[in-house]
Amino acid sequence: MATTGSAVAGALLLDPLSLAALPIADKKKRVAIVGTGVRALGMWSKDVASAYRDKVEFVGLCDINPGRLEYVKKAIGFTCPTFTDFEKMMKETKPDTLVVTTVDSTHHEFIIRGMELGADIITEKPMTTDETKCEAILAAEKRTNKKVIVTFNYRYSPHRAKIYELLRSGVIGDITSVDFHWYLDTSHGADYFRRWHRLKEKGGTLWVHKATHHFDLLNWWIESDPSEVYATGALEFYGKNNSFRHTHCRPCPHKDKCKFYFDMTKNKTLMELYADHEKHDGYLRDGCVWKEDINIYDKMAATIKYANGVNVSYSLTTYSPYEGYRIAFNGTKGRIDAWVEESNPIEEKPFDEIVVTKNFSTREFIRVPQGTSGHGGGDKLLKDKIFAGVTHDPLHQAASVRDGALSILVGIAARKSCETGVPIKIGDLTSIKPEVKRRFAEG
Repeated sequence: MATTGSAVAGALLLDPLSLAALPIADKKKRVAIVGTGVRALGMWSKDVASAYRDKVEFVGLCDINPGRLEYVKKAIGFTCPTFTDFEKMMKETKPDTLVVTTVDSTHHEFIIRGMELGADIITEKPMTTDETKCEAILAAEKRTNKKVIVTFNYRYSPHRAKIYELLRSGVIGDITSVDFHWYLDTSHGADYFRRWHRLKEKGGTLWVHKATHHFDLLNWWIESDPSEVYATGALEFYGKNNSFRHTHCRPCPHKDKCKFYFDMTKNKTLMELYADHEKHDGYLRDGCVWKEDINIYDKMAATIKYANGVNVSYSLTTYSPYEGYRIAFNGTKGRIDAWVEESNPIEEKPFDEIVVTKNFSTREFIRVPQGTSGHGGGDKLLKDKIFAGVTHDPLHQAASVRDGALSILVGIAARKSCETGVPIKIGDLTSIKPEVKRRFAEG
């Protein structure tokens, strides 16, 4: 796959024009995966091997849990070797590309070492969980001359791409402010509090693990860099905010009265992937949402200032009766509104709607057909970009390491603001300095 940018660098020399695509080669790309959880199983293994069989060859799988590792290999039908030792896998298989789908707080270890051992990197979001690790990744990419691709699939969904097109068309003039409010429901939202994500030290809080997606969309839509964040957050619903709790759902004595009881035994994949291999690492996939060790926020709000003067009002709620988001862009000539409900919709519709209201004029309703792959139709388009040699990128959807860094830096700044009670400047966190106008590779 072609790229039109030079290697992304750290500090002020960091080049944001590195496209998220692997270099073209006559032979198949040798790909290895570290972290064989549900994300690797569902997104980065079997589908990739099937859809891009002429371009990709999987040469290794690695995980600290040997049982889960062997299950995933069998489930996807791979014949490549498996490893519990990352260094051994990299040195024996010599992959061109390493896919990183481990616990967020360990991403930097595998990204950096993977590049040092000669691989380009495809990493799940968030790229990492704090500013020190972020700076280390930027420096390693510059030092090794390898590439880091951050998989922001939301950019590729038709609805979000249409919003980008409308904003660039100037239909509402210059953007002045944005209202962006995301709702996680009592199924998906609660799941973050069952898993390792419930711990700040593992996922950096949902400011980083989840909201990274949303901050990347904002950075992309606004086409400027975030410069300052002020935020508040609280844990007022899950965790200690309940009168009863247990270790996890399967043996729980309170299952008859708990509305958040999760019967994992009804999900064959989760049972075979996680429950059958708990003995190796003790990880409980159906952990109790009322555990007292939960130390992340379940409600969050932030004011984000951008270098070009745009102000954003953002919030994330994790216990909503429905899942989706509302967003509005205010401009000098009008306003764009969108409301996307991803679960429990009032009515089933094969499209998502965008409303454009011009000053002193009427409203226009734009219907965007829903995508046919995950994340609003973005998953397949993202993988085509990475693996199928798609180089045309008129909407600048390919995300570089700089994009990955700026998305997490908003979340890191928000987390720090919650902890300190003061606004946090993005430019104080790493060597990346906010730019008024983002630069993109041509494509």
